[in-house]
Order: sequence, then structure tokens, then C-alpha cells
Amino acid sequence: MNKKEVLEIRKQFTPENCAITRICGCYVDHEKEKKAELKKAFLSIPEEEAFKYFDIFRHTLSGTIGKNLLTMEFPLEQELSGGTQESLLKLLKSRLEDDLLIEEFYDNVIENYDYQENYYIILIHAAYDVPGKSTDGTVMFDASDTVYEHIMCSICPVNLTKAGLTYNAETNNIEDRIRDWFVELPAKGFLFPSFEDRASDIHHILYYSKKAEELMPEFISNVLGSRIPLTANDQKTTFQSMISETLGDDCDYEVVRNIHDNLNEMLEETKDSPDPLELSRPDVKHLLERSGVPQEKMENFDEQFTENVGERGTLLASNIASLRTFQLETPDVVVKVNPERSDLVETREIDGRRCLVIAIDEHLEVNGIEITKSL
Repeated sequence: MNKKEVLEIRKQFTPENCAITRICGCYVDHEKEKKAELKKAFLSIPEEEAFKYFDIFRHTLSGTIGKNLLTMEFPLEQELSGGTQESLLKLLKSRLEDDLLIEEFYDNVIENYDYQENYYIILIHAAYDVPGKSTDGTVMFDASDTVYEHIMCSICPVNLTKAGLTYNAETNNIEDRIRDWFVELPAKGFLFPSFEDRASDIHHILYYSKKAEELMPEFISNVLGSRIPLTANDQKTTFQSMISETLGDDCDYEVVRNIHDNLNEMLEETKDSPDPLELSRPDVKHLLERSGVPQEKMENFDEQFTENVGERGTLLASNIASLRTFQLETPDVVVKVNPERSDLVETREIDGRRCLVIAIDEHLEVNGIEITKSL
């Protein structure tokens, strides 16, 4: 799913656009015991309570595409009879009115959700009447011929409010605050099926993780049955490792700088696109060749990429590029450069030593003090 598609579904979580038909919930304690359950039509929930649920649902579709929000594909074996896709389709088709299916889902989440404190599992069913669009992109609300039926799960930590003092208006006193259990914004969640090209895509699922580097592999594998993706940080370190292995002893500063500049140029060219820039194996190979990596160094690149990322795997350019930093490090020195002015730094051999040379224009400061005397 791209930004526009995610935003279109997020907009449904308001009183005016609400397409939610049913809500189910299960409160689980730190011993993995079900303590309370909820099953009702969403429109029967009091207005103030519904607003708080809307906030939770919007947050389940928040964050950065490719970091917090990951579109994941079901492996073929999970699309066969008995696979996780079938289980999720049964939940979807039941419109959350089959108690046995819901209990099985809760049990599966509880078994695979690695969290040692209390949490609240929220499951909703919705049917979004997708408006048509004219050839110029104008939305035609009276021309819908597609209903996007979906379920969404949000898993929220439940913690005690902080201890403290509070003002009691009834007694006009400052008193000890009564601590209660508070449902926080979601830590994990998913949307099924994926909403792509403004229609259902049962072959993909959108996964949400509040912390991009804590994807919870067991939950992804056993509850969603999807391939576990590389985190944003893993993509970056994998890319860096592939460059180091490809170049070996000939890892040249100019080549690395060219890779940085070319990546940022690609991101700049696609910044207005709703789809994140994905780089497949041929794309990364072309990037390296364009940046000056010698052809003889590319002999084992295909094998490296397949081993680290997968035959059909991709890397998000936004995860592997350094848009905000261009940093050079030695054991004793760290130099940070404006990413757009990496050309100011070059390497030279001076008196037999490898040195960094930084071009200085008119302004130089050291610890906030302007240096006026020429070197």
C-alpha cells in the first residue's frame, strides 16, 4: 500500500465516514489470561467512547511506509487450505459474528504476542463503499461499484496511570490520585486484506509496528503467516555490507560518495510519488555501476543480493539513503557534512599520509567561535 491508499482508509475512522460494522475486544493480563471480552455493533458504542477508538484505529495506520507500515505478501503455502490466509478470510467473511473463530484468533495472538504486561486486542470489521474516480482524478461519491470489506486488528498496551496528586472538585481538596488501567495507543496491528489500486488484495496484508525495529517475528510468522521483512535498519546495514563486500580492498571514497549522491538524486526525482522508491536487484546493480564500481567487482553481486535480500526482494531507497547526513569517521575524528555538499570533501595523500581535505569558503567556526585569520 502507498501513502494515498493508507490515507484513504485512515479517513474512514471518523463519525462522518465511519464504515465499521462490528467491534470485538479481548483484555489480556500479564499471565496471558483473558480477563474481559467485548462483542457488539460499533454504532452502539457511546459517542465519546467511539472517538477514542477512532484515535486508536488511525494510529494503527500511521508512521512511515516501509518502516512502521509494511505491506507483506503471503507465501504460497499460506494461501493453501489450512494456511493463515484462509483463517483470516474466514474471519473476514464471518463479519466477526462467529464466536469460535474470534476465540481461535485471540488464542493465536496470545500464544505468539511476546509482551509480558497487560494488553487489549481490538478487532473490527468494516465495509468501505469505495467512491469512483473520473479520468481527471475527481472523486465521484455516487459512482461506486466496489466495496472494500476488511478487518483490522490493533494491539494496545494497558498500563496503570502514574501515581500523583489530583484536585478533587467535589471536596475542593488536593488528594492522592486514584490509579487506574489505561489503554494506550497501539504497539502492533494489521489490516487485511491490503487496499491496493483502490480494491481488495487478499495476497497482501498491511502490518503496523510502532517501533520500526521491533517487528516481532513470531507474531508475523504464526499469526499473519507472512514473510518476515528486513527492518529499516537491517536494510541499511545489509546494503552497506553488500557495498563493502563488493568493493573489498578497493572501497574508494569517491565511489561511496557517488552512491550517496545518486541515491539522493533518485529520491529527489520521486519525492512527489505516493509509492516509496523500491530498488530491486537490477536497480541496485545499475546504481553501483553508475557510481563507478568496476565491472570486475560486480561478478558476485547477484549472488550476494539474493542471499541477503531474496531473489524478488527489494530495498527501500529511503531506508538505505542518508538524506540528512553525510558523515566521515576515523577513530578520533567525526566530520558531518551537508548531504548536498559532499563535493566539499576529498581525500588526498599528503606527506605520505592519507588525509581528508575540506574546502573552506568564507566562514569557519570552532566550538561556536568564528575563525577570521587565514590558515
